[in-house]
Amino acid sequence: MCGEVTEQAVLRYPLTIPKGPRVMIRGICSLVFVLSVVSTLGSAQEASSDLVLVIVNLLGEEDKDLRSLGLEQVRTGARGSMATKIFSEQLPKLSHEAQIGLLNALAIRADSVARPEVVKLLTSSQEEKVQNSAIRALGSLGNVTDLPQLLKLLATPSEEQQSAVRASLERLSGDTVSSSLADVVSTLALTEGSSNIRVILIRILAERRSVDAIPQLLAAAVDDETSVRIAAMTALGQLANSHHLAGMVQGVLRTKSGPERTAAEKNVMFVCVRIADVELRAQPLLAAMGELSETDRLALYSTLGRVGGGVSLKIIEGAIDDPNPKVHQIGIRAISNWPNATVASKLMELVKTDVHPAHRIAMLRALIRVAPLPDQRPLAEKLGLLQKAMEMATRDQEQRLVLRRASAIRIIETLRFIVAYVDDPKLAQQACASLVELAHHRGLREPHKEEFHRALDRVIQTSDNATVIDRAQRYKKDQTWVRAKTE
Repeated sequence: MCGEVTEQAVLRYPLTIPKGPRVMIRGICSLVFVLSVVSTLGSAQEASSDLVLVIVNLLGEEDKDLRSLGLEQVRTGARGSMATKIFSEQLPKLSHEAQIGLLNALAIRADSVARPEVVKLLTSSQEEKVQNSAIRALGSLGNVTDLPQLLKLLATPSEEQQSAVRASLERLSGDTVSSSLADVVSTLALTEGSSNIRVILIRILAERRSVDAIPQLLAAAVDDETSVRIAAMTALGQLANSHHLAGMVQGVLRTKSGPERTAAEKNVMFVCVRIADVELRAQPLLAAMGELSETDRLALYSTLGRVGGGVSLKIIEGAIDDPNPKVHQIGIRAISNWPNATVASKLMELVKTDVHPAHRIAMLRALIRVAPLPDQRPLAEKLGLLQKAMEMATRDQEQRLVLRRASAIRIIETLRFIVAYVDDPKLAQQACASLVELAHHRGLREPHKEEFHRALDRVIQTSDNATVIDRAQRYKKDQTWVRAKTE
């Protein structure tokens, strides 16, 4: 039907799909023929000049379908550095849309032969979207010599372009790229107003898993700028090991109290928990603390509590029993941070015996937090701890917290525990929310369908939250519900 079409004709004339209904058949035939030619020529180890010329023609096509066929061959089909060079040389000849497509394809091809043309286009193009695609492509095609230009662009006011630079720097290859970025972080520490750039570079180093940059990150962890300290401690939490804890505790001590201190302590904990033996996790931290003054050691008890372990517990219990009110309070705060339920009995004891009402509340909230944490304890035991916490709770805040935490314990006894509070005006809304959270799990809901349906009927009658009601109605019909990203 299409007639005789030779390969030479394809090479000699641009390939297009004709427009309009009268020539639709011819367009389809052209596309089928190109597919067959590309498939045949693309089977060699090195792309033939014929195939390269076919693809070059396709890259300049206005028709997106044909251009996509060419881009696919650039990405994965036409092999060899000579082909890469020819493809990249087409960049200045193409429309902006086609340039972006070819830049993305060259980035996936990841042949550095294309780098010179990409750099030229980045310098010459005035179109921001093209520039951004060229920047991203350098992440796959560039090397350390591109760092100065990329770092200069990092200060751009355009968020989209800054994002492209970050993505490129995260992937840029070369043995010295990470060390060069780390050196820039150190150098910029002497430059006023550089904190935003340093934070970005620190995050890039973390994404690159640049363990060689740890010395510079430890220095940044005690920086005068809060944002730099936070970024450095976060990166250390991902990259450091126990040998770096002495430097990290200085970062903790340098923080301000509140969210920054909490985040820094957690990053120390992240390093410690990489030690497989739970009872050995605190040893490097304790060794680092041993080199400090008594005041600084006490300041790190809160961090020690996050790591846990038998030795840590003995030290913190000593602080709790100390007659000095300040030391006692430090011990209370430390045990409040405990990472598991091994301290449950101690927390219950303190809820009953501590002379300070605020400390008793803190211990109760800690008990409620650790009770359902994942571990080897039976689920019934976890629920039992929450039931005891509910008995000890005298305020609505802690009672609602018990009901919220209970939804993590997926047994039918939890449903029976929570449903009893649907009739309590002060607790009903939280009880309804926890019930639908339990019902979300079909493996629990299905074997106890009638009991869940009765509970969900009560939720529908009681809740004042439209989402909770909708979930209850869906679960009654055995329908799914997808949690919104903002929830």
